Amino acid sequence: MQPDTARMPDPESRSSGDSWMTRQLDAALAGLDGLDQLEPAEHVARFDAVHSALTEALSSIDKV
Repeated sequence: MQPDTARMPDPESRSSGDSWMTRQLDAALAGLDGLDQLEPAEHVARFDAVHSALTEALSSIDKV
């Protein structure tokens, strides 16, 4: 019996999707770089920005 290839993900598109997701997550986490150089009061804005970026990236998983 042959696998139903219409339902199987294309390995190339999956790879590029994974690469795109990795870039999105890396860019989001880069917002935490240099956090130790900032005053604690400035941390909240950075955490909020990273949280928003991660939320957006993770919500797009279904579209990969």
